[in-house]
Amino acid sequence: MAFSWTAFPLHPDTPIEGLSLEELFAGRNVDIGSMMARLRKVAKEEGLPFGERTRTYNSRLAQELGKWAESKDRGDAFHRAVFRAYFAEGKNIGQIQILKEVAASVSLPRGEAQEVLESRAFKESVDRDWSRSQALGVSAVPTFLMNGQILVGAQPYNVLERFLIDCGAKQR
Repeated sequence: MAFSWTAFPLHPDTPIEGLSLEELFAGRNVDIGSMMARLRKVAKEEGLPFGERTRTYNSRLAQELGKWAESKDRGDAFHRAVFRAYFAEGKNIGQIQILKEVAASVSLPRGEAQEVLESRAFKESVDRDWSRSQALGVSAVPTFLMNGQILVGAQPYNVLERFLIDCGAKQR
């Protein structure tokens, strides 16, 4: 069974320099300290890298470069590397220089990455994903869609396993 990544417009109005988490959640009743502690705990339990993130950044260009990486059969490696850069290292994944470094870290040509980003060669592909996400009513990431069933949010392994089985996936 194959899966595919679909880009989602998570805070698309975030400026290139990013926003502090306080700015992002301003006017909403969000305890950022507790939220981040919970995310760190879950990441640790699942063996995922997660650092002391204090800012959020615009992921649009990272999504476009991800589509290019997928076309080069390096999509999964690129997505994992962007995840690490953003969540574990706190890097601004809206900056072309950072994205070129991430691409190079997974054996993608830095110069070609620059061309893709400057030309916005995969803009329409991401636009289609954003439209699809909106049409499906996706409101959070991650969202898993299989055989018309949707599972929203980071879930424990047993919940993901049950979802897959209920959707007809065969156990190996």
